[in-house]
Amino acid sequence: MAFAVVLALGAVATQSAQAQRFKTLHEFKGYDGKAPDAALIRDPEGNLYGTTAKGGASGAGTVFKVDKLGKETVLYSFTGYKDGLAPAGVILDAKGNLYGTTSEGGDTNCQYPNGCGVVFKLERSGKEIVLYTFREKNKGGVNPQAGLVRDMTGTLYGTTYSGGTFGQGTVFEVDRDGRESVLYSFTGYPSDGGGPQGGLIMDAKGNLYGTTSAGGTSTWGTVFMVDQAGKETVLHNFGGAPNDGGQPSAGLIFDEDGNLYGTTQLGGSGGCSQGCGTVFKLDTTGAVTILYNFPNRNEAWYPSGGLVRDGENNLYGTTPYGGRHENGTVFELSTAGNLTVLHRFSGNGDGAVPLSGVMRDRTGALYGTTSSGGVYNCQCGTVFKITP
Repeated sequence: MAFAVVLALGAVATQSAQAQRFKTLHEFKGYDGKAPDAALIRDPEGNLYGTTAKGGASGAGTVFKVDKLGKETVLYSFTGYKDGLAPAGVILDAKGNLYGTTSEGGDTNCQYPNGCGVVFKLERSGKEIVLYTFREKNKGGVNPQAGLVRDMTGTLYGTTYSGGTFGQGTVFEVDRDGRESVLYSFTGYPSDGGGPQGGLIMDAKGNLYGTTSAGGTSTWGTVFMVDQAGKETVLHNFGGAPNDGGQPSAGLIFDEDGNLYGTTQLGGSGGCSQGCGTVFKLDTTGAVTILYNFPNRNEAWYPSGGLVRDGENNLYGTTPYGGRHENGTVFELSTAGNLTVLHRFSGNGDGAVPLSGVMRDRTGALYGTTSSGGVYNCQCGTVFKITP
């Protein structure tokens, strides 16, 4: 399907933030987790939950909690075997149970020596239950690299980076009894996307929306929708530099009118060889507007995480690279297309290389993680807060 791409005017204005207060809430030490690379969630009491891809008791990653005072508790340490390896984020139900995926671990008899990944539930008691183990490359998909979305019935939905009928990844569901079904298998270039790395979002009708990091008519990735019957629609094919984004690796968000927003790691008209990345909007007619082209490697570039939105449609996100020390940034993008850098990471106590996006509370405070940095020798990453 062909859709228009509109370039936003004045989308390269960058300024620095004023009166933003940055605080490191927790620095990982290795034994309590290492390399957090997925977004955080927050419960009604203000506690933060997330995962680390490495570290913990066995070095296979953790699920952790950080309270309002910055005290961290390891809720679960993965062993790297049947219970999973390298978790990729969690979601929370009304009873306080957590659900997530691991990109590896599970059945080591699958085609990957470290396992093909699992879908898990972590009860409030700290007991982990493996709901589903990915095994078969040509059926159920393998190696999920993002978290899950859950509907009102308790069914979980996610993506796998590879596997499926064509080896290009899948959209899957796992019901409350642990039964997995493949809703859609991506076919890849040239008519479809492939290699979804981001998670899904769901609309009121149960339609699922996401991105693929590759495939499409120009191999630069796609935005797609999959309905409850398993029918997929490619909503946009990215074209790469200079006029469009490329290689989106994160999920999407909605606004109140049903428009979609996201980031691409590459593409756009910035000064990098393949573009420095973009922030885009996909409206309900299928038209894409590039809201911001990241200009160069010195300021901010290669956004790999998703976005959050405030009530005035300002967008917030991170870049893992760029900034004064080339250790990444947190940014705000106004509706006028002006980008404000809220924080530039130094690589020391504040962390470095934020791979995931940020979450925002009702006061406007932003919370996120860095995958490395911190004052400890292991440079294991941090949890941070930015208060307006």
